[in-house]
Amino acid sequence: MKAARRLIAAFFLLAATAAQAQSPVVFPTTVAVVFDRQTIRPVVVEGTADQTGGRAVTADDPVRIASVSKLVTALGVMRLVDAGVLDLDRDVSDYLGWRLRHPAFPDRPITLRQLLSHRSGLTDDADYIIPLGETIRQRLADPRAWDPAHGPGDDWFHYTNLNFPVVASVLEASTGERFDHLMRKLVLVPLGLSACYNWSGCNGVAAASAVVLYRADGSVARDDLRGVLPACPVVVPDGKPCDLAGYTPGWNGALFSPQGGLRISMTDLARIGRMLARGGEGFLSPESFAALVTPVWRFNGHNGVGENGEPDGFFCAYGLAVQLIGNEGPGCNDDPFGDGIPRLGHPGEAYGLRSGLWLDPNTGRGVAFFTTAVPDNAARGTSAFTAAEEGVLARVRGR
Repeated sequence: MKAARRLIAAFFLLAATAAQAQSPVVFPTTVAVVFDRQTIRPVVVEGTADQTGGRAVTADDPVRIASVSKLVTALGVMRLVDAGVLDLDRDVSDYLGWRLRHPAFPDRPITLRQLLSHRSGLTDDADYIIPLGETIRQRLADPRAWDPAHGPGDDWFHYTNLNFPVVASVLEASTGERFDHLMRKLVLVPLGLSACYNWSGCNGVAAASAVVLYRADGSVARDDLRGVLPACPVVVPDGKPCDLAGYTPGWNGALFSPQGGLRISMTDLARIGRMLARGGEGFLSPESFAALVTPVWRFNGHNGVGENGEPDGFFCAYGLAVQLIGNEGPGCNDDPFGDGIPRLGHPGEAYGLRSGLWLDPNTGRGVAFFTTAVPDNAARGTSAFTAAEEGVLARVRGR
């Protein structure tokens, strides 16, 4: 009997060992670049950009930076505000060409200021991925897209990705240009960035140096390009052609993922940080820069929720796609640096990646970083951020 049990135990041990051998071992890839008003300097560059070939990551490799994309989208908005094309407080229906209203609050206009600060009354319950052939108007007709208890302009924050496809639709409708082309003209080229949304406008060099995103279990999550740009940069329903030539700007601002689809290196993201550290000098007017970074909403303990629909101490102050951290208000635990210094910027989280662009506006010092293979249920650190993010930031403090 004992011999039989030993044989069974040995069998299961061999099976487990074989399974482990077939599962790839994934180590985090981490890049952090520090900057101030004058300089940019990589301080952490570790891991592989592509495990298949073992290609080492560099600070110049583009990565899907997740929700930091929202801040960059907002820069495009503010450029058009400076040009007199857009007004932050005008009813966006005037730009879209059709009446947009919250079904429970039909008398309240919805503005860019509300959309950019997550105070529009929208939620992500109807989903924010809208494939080619569908329209933003159709998606917003779904009652699930709206919070029935909170309306546009309420002192209520609900972090919602869907706000940004609406913003991108406004950008397109007001200019007649597609979002990816418009962002290149308004933001990426003027700042000298080699970056793009959903790989549209990036070249073969960028494809060859792309950072592949892996989940914590070793599976590929995004951007395993093998040196070739995607044949279609947008989501298309099964069996439908990728016919962007027939697309009408303004109909579907979700196509190029304004909420999370920016591919950019940490060197280039630090260039954006350096511009912000200079107060937008040469890029935004002082008035637009102030509007961007001034809190529109502050958490008072009960007036907002994060992406999970619950107050979590993570969001405590927010401007126009700019998060302010290091707050000391009730229920706030938003200091991943652990030094009590107020900072501004934006975090990112998707496909196993955690990222951030953060700067101290008083000193102009900041960091652009990402780290990969972070599990969805990653342990929190001493703040509402993950221990993985805090670990990276602890390494760059003072460097």
